[in-house]
Amino acid sequence: MNQPCARFDFLFAACRRVLPVLAALALSVPAAARVEIGSGAAEAEVTVGCMFPMTGRAAIYGRDSIAGIRLALADLAAQDASTPRLRVLVDDTRSKASYAVRIAEDFIARDQARFLCGMVSSGVAHAVSQVALERKVILVGTDHASSRLTIEAFHKYYFRVSNDSYISMAAGAHYLAELQQRTGWKRLAFIGPDYDYGHVSWNDLKSNFERLGVRFELVGTFWPKLYEPDYSAYIDALMQAGPDIVVTALWGGDFIAFLKQAATTDFFRKIRLANFDTGANYEVMVALGERPPPGLIVSARHHNNWPDTERNRRFVEAFHRAEGRYPTYAAQGAYSGILAIAAAIRKAGSGADSDALVAAMEGLRLELPEDPEGFTSWIDPDTHQIVQMQAVGEVVPDASFPPARVMAGKWRVYRAEDLMPAPALVRERRAQARGTAASLP
Repeated sequence: MNQPCARFDFLFAACRRVLPVLAALALSVPAAARVEIGSGAAEAEVTVGCMFPMTGRAAIYGRDSIAGIRLALADLAAQDASTPRLRVLVDDTRSKASYAVRIAEDFIARDQARFLCGMVSSGVAHAVSQVALERKVILVGTDHASSRLTIEAFHKYYFRVSNDSYISMAAGAHYLAELQQRTGWKRLAFIGPDYDYGHVSWNDLKSNFERLGVRFELVGTFWPKLYEPDYSAYIDALMQAGPDIVVTALWGGDFIAFLKQAATTDFFRKIRLANFDTGANYEVMVALGERPPPGLIVSARHHNNWPDTERNRRFVEAFHRAEGRYPTYAAQGAYSGILAIAAAIRKAGSGADSDALVAAMEGLRLELPEDPEGFTSWIDPDTHQIVQMQAVGEVVPDASFPPARVMAGKWRVYRAEDLMPAPALVRERRAQARGTAASLP
């Protein structure tokens, strides 16, 4: 055990660096604190009610989302006079669905919010999406990723402006298909959190393997609870199963904890680990220190170093100037959400009803930091999911974004059109969901 510990001592040192930072972020905003950004109530044309975790393990995503909203409002203010005046309210979900539902209802009833936005947990997002449907208020998802929200649980008032689990797993399936051609890997295992996002991610990966004709031997699926403190039993079981590749949908502090604990074993000597949706998030890059485990395959919903465009550099540098640190992907998601809302209001008019605003958002094109040159993100009218390109890579030395000493690199970039679910698949999954609902007593 000592040799792997020495080899991957980066994680113990990294945790000493990262955990105080995460703790400070969690404590920096009191429980249930409410933040108001943008125009005042008297001057605003439209009020937007956003919900993020601002305390606990996921608090960094709330903090970065608030910073992303501020950047979006500043960019909008620098545009022409037709830019709508937005009042943005942010409250703490505490990562609990029931609490987020009460906040959403309060935003609508007390603050006359015309839009809801945010959410990190897909479970929380499902609950708030139901509120949006019942109240006929548009919900713009900026972070959570379960593809069920835009496929099986689709309704006209829900939109999402960050990559979902289907897009990320489609990119991952393409990457692993190419890797199989080069290396001949055969055995695969999956580990993900035991709630909607984890299970949907696995189903989306399987669906894309089938679409691409990737053949493999499944040696196990594993489902730790969200915020699991001890992964040792899962790591042991994975090693006993003997996969060539492990794909994980663990995210945030859970993914970092898994890496730390796996580094005390022979796990990384024998297995390649891939995380296609959240693995390249900036907080993970910081936690990896200078000596990451070998063979990590990663991607995320936004990268500070890809694409290398003026728009992305400007966004990352503006965030750093404002916050004194570099952003996680949550910042770009929230930034995108506010730009989408403003664009829809500009198109439909501030006095437009919800149905007119829905029509304005369907097919909306948005130039975003994560768009490579020559590509513009757009919202698919059939799913209300944003359509974007995705890059998958490996962890490489890169000290351009301190305190991180590594970043993702050696990119493989996949076309947006190749990552979208086929219309026939969308119809099939929706029909199955309706059939299941109809069979319930």
